[in-house]
Amino acid sequence: MNTEQTDSNPYTRCLASFIAGLRYERIPAEVVSRVKLLILDSLGCGIFGSVPRHSRILLDTLARLDRSTECGVWGTSQRLSAPHAALVNGSMIQGFELDDAHARGSVHTGSGSLPALIAAAEIRPGMTGKAFIASAVAAFETAPRVGLCMGQGFAGRGWHSGVLAAFSGAAATAAALRLTPEQTVHALGIAGTQAAGLMAAQYGAMVKRMHAGRGAQSGLYAAFLAEAGYTGIENLFESEYGGFCTTFSGSRDEFDLEELRKGLGRDFETMRTSLKFYASAASTHTALDAIRALRSRRPFQPQDVERIVVHASRRVVEHVGWRYEPVGLTSAQMNLPFCAATLLLEGDVFIDQFTETAVHDPARIALARKVEVREDPVVTAKGRDARYEVRVQARLRDGATLEESMSSARGSEKQFATEADVVAKFAKLASRVLPARQAEALRDVILGLDAQPDVSALTSLLTLG
Repeated sequence: MNTEQTDSNPYTRCLASFIAGLRYERIPAEVVSRVKLLILDSLGCGIFGSVPRHSRILLDTLARLDRSTECGVWGTSQRLSAPHAALVNGSMIQGFELDDAHARGSVHTGSGSLPALIAAAEIRPGMTGKAFIASAVAAFETAPRVGLCMGQGFAGRGWHSGVLAAFSGAAATAAALRLTPEQTVHALGIAGTQAAGLMAAQYGAMVKRMHAGRGAQSGLYAAFLAEAGYTGIENLFESEYGGFCTTFSGSRDEFDLEELRKGLGRDFETMRTSLKFYASAASTHTALDAIRALRSRRPFQPQDVERIVVHASRRVVEHVGWRYEPVGLTSAQMNLPFCAATLLLEGDVFIDQFTETAVHDPARIALARKVEVREDPVVTAKGRDARYEVRVQARLRDGATLEESMSSARGSEKQFATEADVVAKFAKLASRVLPARQAEALRDVILGLDAQPDVSALTSLLTLG
């Protein structure tokens, strides 16, 4: 890397140096414990993600195009090439709206990183559990920082978090391959130019699930190409023309490059990653918890509801507050009025509540029409730290008006789940696909990942015989 280029890419280079230099011994114990739970959660989501029809279409299509058998497809007995396995497995983690989320960074890190990391472990045997943990942490630190750098306008203009997934995959794979800082600069530069994902997919398109998978695939390509000497954009984040930040932002004052390196190695964004306990967009969860709280104080039935108004940030209104139309499973899981109706009718918003039949359920649709999501300028003005804050008002037919305010949902960074909660969620998901003993063995391996001498056999626990 020449001196002129080094002077022009201090932020890209700092991030790359962090990824290249991160080792298990430098990671605080609480971060190690947390990332193991995040890994377990993602794997459970991916295994169950093999069930939905959209995952089967993707897998069956790729199987016709790709006769390679390097890497396993989770929850199945099928195998594909490493890039295609990363694509499918990443898409499956996001396949049922149950995967992790970093609220301020607007990214789902596990789905973009772990499929690439596990594919790399399969084709490069010998990676220890400690190296795997360090590589995962590299991803959970990198992708959120890129999202933080981009600011609120990034998602507000319609870019999906899948745009950031390529950095998850690149960071994890680059760390696993032990790339040098210079090679990692190129890996980030190769990943960034492949980044893509449009939020309009939320209105019903199956392709929304594939954004994260494409990120995992792109990150895998990026790291292996960089290792071989293929070059990427060295000043990816800094470039004034065609750089990642200037291209994906509306103006120079919308992004903050300092977020890329602020607190690196000291203040871990891994600890700010949330988990989901509803099978719906993260922007719906606080309101759903608020409705639960209302019903716990004053039990009421769906037929008692005259109107429910959710006062929320503009971002929540844009993301999940639109009028529901029965287009497909994606639109149902991304729509707050429909999810609120589902909770009122069925008492939960999890895997059994979302079927192709439910999407068209007249009772849910009628109840969803009674739910309005309205912008609260006060919440919007608080910025991304209050992105999910809501005030829910329920007006009942008997004249009663109930109100509940909530700033964060269960599973969020402020109310992170217990290990028992995460294990229970994993068991619910994995048990739908894997034999019980296999699911238990996988759980034990992940929770004891530090002691694993070689994680290349991990796929045997993720796949069917």
